Amino acid sequence: MLDELPIPLDRAAPEPLSVQVADALRAAATSGMLRVHDRLPSSRALARQLGVSRAVVAAAYDQLHAEGWLDGRRGSGTYLSTAPAPVPPGADPAEHPDPAASLLDLGPGAPCVEALDPAAWRRAWRAAGDDPGPARKDRSGEPMFRSAVAEHLLRHRGLAAASTSVVLATAGTSAAVGELAAALLCPGDRVAMEDPGYQRSVGALAAAGIEVVAVPVDGDGLRVDLIPPDVRAVYCTPAHQFPLGARMPATRRVELIEFARAAGIFVIEDDYDGELRYDTAPLPLLAAMAPDVVVHLGTTSKIIATTLGVGWLVARPEITDAVLAHRERTGTAPGPAGQRVLAAFARHGDLARHLRRLRRVVPPRRALVVDALARHALPVVGDDAGSHLVVELADAATERRAVTAAQARGVLLDGLARHHLGPAHRFGVALGYTALDAAELAEAVPIAAECLAAARRTAPTRS
Repeated sequence: MLDELPIPLDRAAPEPLSVQVADALRAAATSGMLRVHDRLPSSRALARQLGVSRAVVAAAYDQLHAEGWLDGRRGSGTYLSTAPAPVPPGADPAEHPDPAASLLDLGPGAPCVEALDPAAWRRAWRAAGDDPGPARKDRSGEPMFRSAVAEHLLRHRGLAAASTSVVLATAGTSAAVGELAAALLCPGDRVAMEDPGYQRSVGALAAAGIEVVAVPVDGDGLRVDLIPPDVRAVYCTPAHQFPLGARMPATRRVELIEFARAAGIFVIEDDYDGELRYDTAPLPLLAAMAPDVVVHLGTTSKIIATTLGVGWLVARPEITDAVLAHRERTGTAPGPAGQRVLAAFARHGDLARHLRRLRRVVPPRRALVVDALARHALPVVGDDAGSHLVVELADAATERRAVTAAQARGVLLDGLARHHLGPAHRFGVALGYTALDAAELAEAVPIAAECLAAARRTAPTRS
């Protein structure tokens, strides 16, 4: 029996109290709060609970008896005899299950979870849970996390963050781009962005009212000579351009820095795939070359796991102060749980060991993909680095054929057309090799290669 039924009564309403009680019980049955065969309180008990006379409840029960909602059993009580069937799981019309969830996903931008050492991962989570922490969040980020990031950047990316810049925790790269836009820019300001480029950062800027200006890329990354003179900032992925995979050489990096200094703007350096170099040592970060004009962004979601939901921002104090002021105004701060796990993961060298393991595990995956594509004479675009490569195709129709054919065979491919800011001019697929486990990758890659080759063969020849 339900001892307490939430039945609100409005004594100033024109409806009689007995009608209000009956309406509330019908609503409880319809919502699932009351279920068939549930025993209701006696009329005396419910009247006492509601502070009304017993006659009010008796009249409501009589009405519901007459309508067929209730069944009275002599010596036992009053029971709900009927109610609408509950909505079955998954039948909510507001929910639209993603059919792609069942496909083998060869899209880019996912971590290689298979490379994680389960024992080290569990140890980090246990350590993170030992201390509940302070009552209030530190808007800069957990001190242990910021120290771990500074050490990571110094040892693995050559950035001495503590000397000239400040490290802040973030909720990830896209969240950091949104914060920078809100803290440093005004609606209507223009920001230059690689085209094709990272659409989530485009979305973060657009949500802040920023006009995103498309700048073409070539084999060396962002075309600095084509950046409009009136932009307030430039966003780029110099370590491994997303999605085409170019590495920005030193000469182009110097050109970008000189442009930023001359124009009095800042550069947002998204270090996408920066830790994943296999052929040569990584080039110096833009932030290491020019901390006065570069904001460096990194994330754990590409190198460890998306479950942490944390990243970092490194910039000169004037910029980090502006971001912190924005957080104070809006009452926002990155969640501390993922920060604590990362700090614990780094504390005893597990992060460094994980990165070394990644550099052993990922190259054979890339080789598997390259070999499968080579068997079909499919050329590969992009540096020998990172977690994805690109296969270019002739046009939009050929790209659609390849993606559709692969999906029909259970493989999800990511077409290049959707990564453009304006009309698409580069076509093909960005093919990732870190999201799947080894067995799934071995199953999916031959299918992808066959579909790409077939689409390429059926592409119309250009006269």
